[in-house]
Amino acid sequence: MRRRLVVRLAVGAAAVVLLASAPWIWTESAARGHLHEEADAPTADVVLVLGTEVVGGRPSDRLAGRLDTAADLVRQGRARAVLVSGDGHGDSGDEPAAMTGYLTGRGVDARRVVSDPYGLDTYDSCVRARDVYGVHRVLVVTQAYHLARAVALCRHAGLLADGVRAGCPGCPASLLRNKAVRDVAASGKAAWDAVSGRRPAVESPADPALRAALALP
Repeated sequence: MRRRLVVRLAVGAAAVVLLASAPWIWTESAARGHLHEEADAPTADVVLVLGTEVVGGRPSDRLAGRLDTAADLVRQGRARAVLVSGDGHGDSGDEPAAMTGYLTGRGVDARRVVSDPYGLDTYDSCVRARDVYGVHRVLVVTQAYHLARAVALCRHAGLLADGVRAGCPGCPASLLRNKAVRDVAASGKAAWDAVSGRRPAVESPADPALRAALALP
């Protein structure tokens, strides 16, 4: 009797673990084959840079790493425009404004940078890229711990998305480990957003700014 109880408990525990990890497994499988280093990134019209905190009006180390990669992709001719998507009214400051200023400081033509101040989370950034800015094929840039989830969500939204891993100079290893653990938990919300098909927190009419940026010679 005791052995049977132990077996049942073990099976139950395994089922709970499998159920809890299913969203993370989905993000990893959906992104498989679409994650790249900068050196082997494919080409696309647009780079989508996902926002994160700013410090004193300037990008944090994580955000700077994403923007450095985006600037390099434009300079290499792998993309022609950058869509910076983040919270324009966040607690740490205006993410897209800081991102735009950083990119232009890195030599990216300001006319090729388009700002979405209502990319309040990864899901919203992907759906708004499609619906508001007319993005079809895109390179999504963020750190490795976040990349599979971001690509999975953008591809679920119907974008032909490939992810490009950004560096994080100056980031302590403990921070990246903590973010990786957090991202496993965040995959549950990602799966729910994808299944529910919820609308973004802020909906906007179509914005022609990105189309104009892509029309530049």
